[in-house]
Amino acid sequence: MRTLKDAKVGETVTVARLHGEGPVKRRIMDMGITKGVEIHVRKVAPLGDPMELNLRGYELSVRKADAEMIEIEAS
Repeated sequence: MRTLKDAKVGETVTVARLHGEGPVKRRIMDMGITKGVEIHVRKVAPLGDPMELNLRGYELSVRKADAEMIEIEAS
């Protein structure tokens, strides 16, 4: 299983599945990260946290802990 945390800078991936439960999963979905959405990894902070993503026409920063809950597949 490959997660968003494993994606490299410049890579475009597709969300395969969301893990987690309750409010955490709901928060991820409220940010626009749902199954089938394409995500482009723009930057990763020098220490690896957070990641800057581009999806649905906007930019989003996500912590590594949240990125681990997002299962991806190559686009």
